[in-house]
Amino acid sequence: MNIDRIEFIAWMERIMERLDILKDHINASQKQRSSIDGEELLDNQDLLQMLKVSSRSLQRYRSTGKLPYYTISGKLYYKLSDVHQFIRESFNTPLARIKDKS
Repeated sequence: MNIDRIEFIAWMERIMERLDILKDHINASQKQRSSIDGEELLDNQDLLQMLKVSSRSLQRYRSTGKLPYYTISGKLYYKLSDVHQFIRESFNTPLARIKDKS
């Protein structure tokens, strides 16, 4: 079966359009799944990469109550706003300790 160049390009454009539609659909459904009340949720892997800490450190932050978390279907999630607050508090704490020791 031989097709000419113009017909081939037309087929490729239609395929690419459909792939773009699928990509948009997948992205939209992933955003819906990983958010609660309009706020983005992060899982353990996201947080390990973001904070560059070990899984044990993450567990310690949860156990001490420094980092709020939510369990959904047995999987741990963190609200992005809670993570930002945790980071802010983590940066402020060492400075306060240094000033107290002086």
